[in-house]
Amino acid sequence: MIYSSAKDWRDAARKKVLFFGMSGLGKTYVSNVLRDQGDWFHYSIDYRIGTRYMGEYIIDNAKAEAMKVPFLRDLLLSDSIFLGSNISFENLTPVASYLGKPGNPALGGLEMNEYRRRQEQFQQAEIHALLDTEYFIDRAQRLYQYPHFICDTGGSICEWVDPDDPKDHVLSELSGQTLMVWIQGDEDHTAELIRRFDKAPKPMSYQPEFLTRVWADYLEQHGCSAKQVDPDAFIRWTYAQALAHRQPRYRAMAKNWGVAITADDMNKVRDANDFDELIERTLEAQPN
Repeated sequence: MIYSSAKDWRDAARKKVLFFGMSGLGKTYVSNVLRDQGDWFHYSIDYRIGTRYMGEYIIDNAKAEAMKVPFLRDLLLSDSIFLGSNISFENLTPVASYLGKPGNPALGGLEMNEYRRRQEQFQQAEIHALLDTEYFIDRAQRLYQYPHFICDTGGSICEWVDPDDPKDHVLSELSGQTLMVWIQGDEDHTAELIRRFDKAPKPMSYQPEFLTRVWADYLEQHGCSAKQVDPDAFIRWTYAQALAHRQPRYRAMAKNWGVAITADDMNKVRDANDFDELIERTLEAQPN
């Protein structure tokens, strides 16, 4: 780790951290707290994905839908209107909407081959955005004079890395630039995440092998064809399994590449001083 002790962290002129863990456990909350202090640059992986690496896919998909409407088709073909996505740190809906959900087209579902294509696009986009971290660390200081840096990752980071491989390219790059911090939830947090997701299911990205397994299991257990699948029912059914699938991967990332901090402790952070003290305590408790 780039900070091997509490003293290293305390004495660092530039503090650089990366948050990882399930969405909804406080990564963006703490990032915003630190950013609001004025000394921290907030690099959002999901925002970078939506604006730099998937922006064209998102717009083209919106145009394809608009071209189905004769009135909008004529306006688009005559360059009388243009379409854009209003992505922000607080609104990443265009990315999720593009990812979509597999299943019955009449219920808004995507055919599985198309769904897999978009999943692959997202995987490549996220890997590129993660590897852009070093560039943004430099940019934050060189262009904006921010001394400290936060990389706020998406929940799917663990899907594209091998935390047990000491030569994993993505993790090697990230741990060489930042202190990687797992925001770790407990069973109560997991139950709350499942409850919230059941109320408002949102598209997710999955490791290809995991998606193949859960899709086959769903079709078999529900006795239906791909075109009969209710898209929302499928992603609700899959969500708890996805949490269980990701948990050991996050744990291995923290063990081999960084540190773990509970979501309860992280959500007590109210300012940069609280955060500094929390990181110091965490590093002091690390085994030598």
